[in-house]
Amino acid sequence: MGWVRQYWVVCSSELQNSSRMISKRFLFAWIAVLGWAVFAWANTDVPSNYPTIGKINKMDGRLDVLIDPDAKIEVLASGFVWSEGPAWNKQGSFLVFSDIPRNVVMKWSETEGLSVFMKPSGYTGIDDYGREPGSNGLLFDSEGRLTLCEHGDRRVSVLTEGGGKRTLADNYRGKRFNSPNDLVYASNGNLYFTDPIYGLPKRENDSKREMDYCGVYLLRPDGEVVLLTKDFSRPNGIGLSPDEKTLYVAQSDSAAPIVRSFPIRNDGSLGEGKLFFDALPYKGDGVGNCDGMAIDQDGNLWATGPGGIYILSPNGDLLGRIETGEHSSNCAWGDDGSTLYMTVDMYVCRVKTRVKGIGF
Repeated sequence: MGWVRQYWVVCSSELQNSSRMISKRFLFAWIAVLGWAVFAWANTDVPSNYPTIGKINKMDGRLDVLIDPDAKIEVLASGFVWSEGPAWNKQGSFLVFSDIPRNVVMKWSETEGLSVFMKPSGYTGIDDYGREPGSNGLLFDSEGRLTLCEHGDRRVSVLTEGGGKRTLADNYRGKRFNSPNDLVYASNGNLYFTDPIYGLPKRENDSKREMDYCGVYLLRPDGEVVLLTKDFSRPNGIGLSPDEKTLYVAQSDSAAPIVRSFPIRNDGSLGEGKLFFDALPYKGDGVGNCDGMAIDQDGNLWATGPGGIYILSPNGDLLGRIETGEHSSNCAWGDDGSTLYMTVDMYVCRVKTRVKGIGF
């Protein structure tokens, strides 16, 4: 309704400047015009007041089933150092996301706008902890509690009732994790997460590092931590297929930006993985790397990569790309499940889709 307000300001100013010269008939005419504008606004779709960026690039006709080729990428908020880990809270109808360098979790809602949700978010120490001390991946569990991957404190934690935190896992066989990055829950409570070195102050050369590999892990509901694979140079984004029989893991290695898929055994462990999508041929298409992902109810992957968000069929076919023009880090479903929220460098964005995400 912003254009209506602007229209009223112009009208009011005109009336004030020439109030002695305007007849009652003219005044009533202005009021009638304003009333018509309000009526029109209430009975039509309201144009978005948010600025837009980028475009939708269709590469396969099947994309039209998933997203309108003319869909707009709306910028909801900006000014962040590096936004990551979007997660939608269904009970409260709001989005949370990490600004990793600022060690803060932010909150955004349509009604209340932007606010700080939690600070500190990923590092509670007193010494400087490099460029990326805060939380990264965020996810609400089945009870609506926020689960966090924390860089600085090198753990996976959960925000308990009353605002306290509880550590879910911070080591494997006595050795501290590097810096947990992204996570996904299975319906049975199994939690899968990745552990690259991006949160360590000196990354692979950091003296605090206790493992000589980057792992993908399973945290069982009873607290057992299982190393699933260390066959990644930089494991990052992670997701589950709708039937929970396949685990997808993205690798954010600039020399080998890929997504791999793994069959999940009955005990939650993984079978032999295979290449699902290779983004290396698209490295010249824009900034960014393989990072976070979201999966829809039909099993399509919406995965970050060079140039934006790649929309991949369950077979790994590239259907199209949401081209943001900036380094896209992650995405998550929200609202009724048909809105894709995206963290894009200094922005938080959204785009409407024709399909819903898992869990909606």
